[in-house]
Amino acid sequence: MFFIKELSHTILLHPSYFGPRMLQHLETKLYTDVEGTCVGAFGYIIAVVSILDIGKGMVLPNTGQAEFITRYRAIVFKPFKGEVVDGQVTQLSKMGFYAECGPLTVFVSSQLIHPGLKFDSNSNPPSFASDEQIIEKGTSVRLKIVGARVDATEIFAIGTIKEDHLGVV
Repeated sequence: MFFIKELSHTILLHPSYFGPRMLQHLETKLYTDVEGTCVGAFGYIIAVVSILDIGKGMVLPNTGQAEFITRYRAIVFKPFKGEVVDGQVTQLSKMGFYAECGPLTVFVSSQLIHPGLKFDSNSNPPSFASDEQIIEKGTSVRLKIVGARVDATEIFAIGTIKEDHLGVV
């Protein structure tokens, strides 16, 4: 789920930032560029832990900008099939519900919900309900990831609450 990974990022720096505080500006630009983004193969970058090497800048012809290839170490979040995570329900419909597990959004289909939980569109707000528990917007749930698809800038996941010890927390 959480890993420390060594990554690299290319920073373009405008000539107006050349000067005594250039390294400080490069560090700030690295943090703002990469934290909170998704690098498909590695997952979501949660935080930069340390900067290993800023690299020597190369001035690009015709623009005057400098290009720095920066190596850094970061905490990344990558979900795997079979992993159990906690999340908060954000949307519900008769097809299922969406839950946010940190930066990851997981869809739980109505086929992957306990058969005892029935969708009630007449309740306010709409919910999946049984005698013991109710799932509505804002409910904390524990779910198991049954599949994940990784794109270049996003991760899509499908979950289930049909197994033991899963559901409302």
